[in-house]
Amino acid sequence: MMKNRATRRALTLTLSQRERELNSSLSRSERELNSSLSRSERELNSSLSLWERAGVRASVLLGAAAALTACAVGPDYHRPDVATPAAFKEAKAAEGWLPAAPADALDRGDWWTLFGDETLNGLVSQVQVSNQNVAAAVASYAQARALVAQQRASLFPSLALSGSAKRSGGAGSSTSLGGTGNSLSLAAGASWEPDVWGRLSRTVEAAQASAQASEADLAAARLSAQGELVMNYFSLRDADTELDLLATTIEGYERALVITSNRYDAGIAAKTDVLQAQTQLASARADRVSLAGTREQLEHAIAVLVGKAPADFTLAKAAWNMNVPAVPLALPSALLQRRPDIASAERAVAAANAQIGIQRSAYFPSLSLSASYGTAGSRVPDLFNASNSLWSLGLSVAQTIFDAGATRAAVQGAEAGRDVAIARYRQTVLAAFQAVEDQLSTSRALAEQAELRKTASQAADLTEQQLLNRYKQGQVSYTDVVTAQASALSARRTLSQLASSRQAAAVALIQGLGGGWHIETP
Repeated sequence: MMKNRATRRALTLTLSQRERELNSSLSRSERELNSSLSRSERELNSSLSLWERAGVRASVLLGAAAALTACAVGPDYHRPDVATPAAFKEAKAAEGWLPAAPADALDRGDWWTLFGDETLNGLVSQVQVSNQNVAAAVASYAQARALVAQQRASLFPSLALSGSAKRSGGAGSSTSLGGTGNSLSLAAGASWEPDVWGRLSRTVEAAQASAQASEADLAAARLSAQGELVMNYFSLRDADTELDLLATTIEGYERALVITSNRYDAGIAAKTDVLQAQTQLASARADRVSLAGTREQLEHAIAVLVGKAPADFTLAKAAWNMNVPAVPLALPSALLQRRPDIASAERAVAAANAQIGIQRSAYFPSLSLSASYGTAGSRVPDLFNASNSLWSLGLSVAQTIFDAGATRAAVQGAEAGRDVAIARYRQTVLAAFQAVEDQLSTSRALAEQAELRKTASQAADLTEQQLLNRYKQGQVSYTDVVTAQASALSARRTLSQLASSRQAAAVALIQGLGGGWHIETP
């Protein structure tokens, strides 16, 4: 009994001692954990402070480099001089023949509405959104604008962030005792090429000029498609009118054939009269077939211009409004702002001029700044340990010492390219002046012809009728009738074609004046 009580007391003492040791161990572990957390917090704050100091150093260096970017090599751009007459030569001669119009009549943009044809207005509106040439020009302009944004981005620093995590092991591992281990790293870097000599700014300048030229090319493509559609439309309406004339003429020829056949059967006319009547009728029918084919081709062309397959497009016959609108004249100097092709050529000069500065910058050293900060360790907390961090700031300079004259040749090539662009610009201006003068002369000549052709057509109709009546009475040969019929038909068709030509000349004059397009003023 005594022995059992002693055993129980010994066991109780042992348990109490174990409990005290366990509590002591837990308290010690808690203190070590708190100490570790405090130390990690201090290391994290220290690491973040290093990042901040490194950022301040980088900012100072970047600011100092930015102060050097005030100069840009190469010539500043000035628009080339071009000889501009005070007025168009043919403008005075056209007075009285061309209707007057307010000077801002084309500034509304929708110049085709001047013709007063609702069907035409609907077709041209489809060109704006469905013509594939215009769509390609729109895409080219968007591409040019994207290039400007890309080049402008090169003026600013680039930032990069990298990280890696790797676990390795094996008998030949470099880790302790040949076991497995982790390797973690985190780094951030920045680099910048200061535009000390203006190479990058000149590149942006060239890209902007090219984008503006692309915008003008878009306007030129749109104006060209619109003008082509309007001209094809009026040609189609002329074909409809001439088909009606031929239909009426064929009916007359058929009656004449009946008359000559009756006279031949009665023995008072020769067989040649019948043959000539048959020839006239067959020729007129052949002309109608040919003209119908021309109309079909014009309809196909209009379908493509509005972005449709010819099989899916039909333009019904309709009344033709032969109105010739009043086209306002602008001063020759105004063409420099109103014609998109001139604006595109001028912007090409600006882009070529910027290339000179880009090439000249190769004479000077190129500078680049870099900064990096990173940490590494075997555990995630180690990445925030200041003792594991590494930072760097750097400046690099590169200068070509000898290139056998390559830089000088590149500069000379850029200067020659600018001279080429200037010559093309001036040639474009001269061609624009010529186009307006030509259309003024053409419009005046057609207007003068209109009244004369109308008088000739009326006289030819009377002659045809009188000779046919005289033939019925046996006073003239049928050869005279055939000649009169051919002259009358030719005069009627010429009168219709003249109306189409006058409208086409008005379209060409509007295009020559820029079609309502003008450079946007800031």
